[in-house]
Amino acid sequence: QGQLVESGGGLVQPGGSLRLSCAASGFTFSNYHMTWYRQAPGKERELVAGIATNGGITNYQDSAKGRFIISRDNTKNTVYLQMNSLKPEDTAVYYCKAVGTFATYWGQGTQVTVSS
Repeated sequence: QGQLVESGGGLVQPGGSLRLSCAASGFTFSNYHMTWYRQAPGKERELVAGIATNGGITNYQDSAKGRFIISRDNTKNTVYLQMNSLKPEDTAVYYCKAVGTFATYWGQGTQVTVSS
């Protein structure tokens, strides 16, 4: 059974940076499209960024463009989300999701709080 474990969340001041990691196990990571989602209190979960299996194609939500960078290391079975110039509205629980042909997996989430 596939498993995803996020880490790297925390409290950061506006304008600061955080790097989230998502470590995968139990499935062939390199065959899965990887995505980051977030869910703020009282709001629906939304897609933040995605990356293709070989890392060659990435996509971002408009609010993340120019500030966030998604990357992956298939040798470490890990996907990353570098978040820069953080804003209070980025406060949310961040989840990674693996999307394959026959299965999808979600992590348990990591809290990111942007506040002074």
